[in-house]
Amino acid sequence: MSKIILTGDRPTGHLHVGHFVGSLQERVLLQDSGKFDELYFMIADAQALTDNAENPEKVRQNVLQVALDYLGVGIDPQKATIFIQSLIPELFELSTYYMDLVTVARVQRNPTVKAEIQQKNFEASVPLGFFCYPVSQAADITAFHATHVPVGEDQKPMLEQCREIVHKFNSVYGETLTEPDIVLPSNKACLRLPGLDGKAKMSKSLGNCIYLSDDADTIKKKVMSMFTDPTHIQVSDPGHVEGNPVFTYLDAFSKPEHFAAFLPEYANLDELKAHYARGGLGDVKVKRFLNSVLQDELRPIRERRREIAKDIPAVYRILEEGSRKAEQKAAQTLAEMKRAMKINYFEDKELIAEQAERFRTEME
Repeated sequence: MSKIILTGDRPTGHLHVGHFVGSLQERVLLQDSGKFDELYFMIADAQALTDNAENPEKVRQNVLQVALDYLGVGIDPQKATIFIQSLIPELFELSTYYMDLVTVARVQRNPTVKAEIQQKNFEASVPLGFFCYPVSQAADITAFHATHVPVGEDQKPMLEQCREIVHKFNSVYGETLTEPDIVLPSNKACLRLPGLDGKAKMSKSLGNCIYLSDDADTIKKKVMSMFTDPTHIQVSDPGHVEGNPVFTYLDAFSKPEHFAAFLPEYANLDELKAHYARGGLGDVKVKRFLNSVLQDELRPIRERRREIAKDIPAVYRILEEGSRKAEQKAAQTLAEMKRAMKINYFEDKELIAEQAERFRTEME
């Protein structure tokens, strides 16, 4: 069986460092590993419209921003297919068929759906398209026979529901669809990066992010304003590392070489944490180190992104070619599904012959 990757992002804004450590970084590693036969990276504009239907310009403008972020982090269109979701009509037909296999109650139990509805204050006015997100995401994944889906930890319930849909379809119609496996970051700190304000999740809608496209001054300002341990008032006070976003970011981003370059008095992050915990280490010093680390990690991405942005028509050609290739793959999967469901009427020569013979006999 071919090893195939499918994942994507909603174009509702620039991508941030949570996206980077949670999935983008992993995608580039998988892309360059040579272990996968096909890689598909989707800009999910149709999904973005489910809660931005009254502001389509926001989605339209951010399709390009996400594409630039993809190319900036190192996704290579020679190795991977980058495409726009709305340009693949087969995805919407697949969603329709899957809706017959999923109950409303099951979607309501999905933890990710419940959390997103609460975060966006939808309450009883949740858009139906948004509510059906687990079903449409299953269509996105299965259309490409994806075997591996690199995503953040918050997407685990979505993958579980996708696997349920695949199992249900295959049990009813025969082995047709591929059951995907989730690929999570190996570094636990990368599973879900907290916001700058200490909130549980970094989110574009909450505005508590460091974006991949942020310039050096903006990154510094955001880092120096980060939430830390509220009980760590004096430098001499013992500090709490657990639940402290600054140290969570260092867990996700810092490397041994960063200490040698920017904070040589400490051999590694464990020594820095130990000093902070016993007291005598100020938040400002730790934040300055985090700023140096982030600048070192994000500078190449930002510079590559800026260079690519000099030729926007070329970026659109990448998206057009990728969407064409993705549509061909999805059309092939849809045809396989229709054969399994026996709704490929004009291709089913046996059905036509059987019915022709039956009606001929009845008329004699």
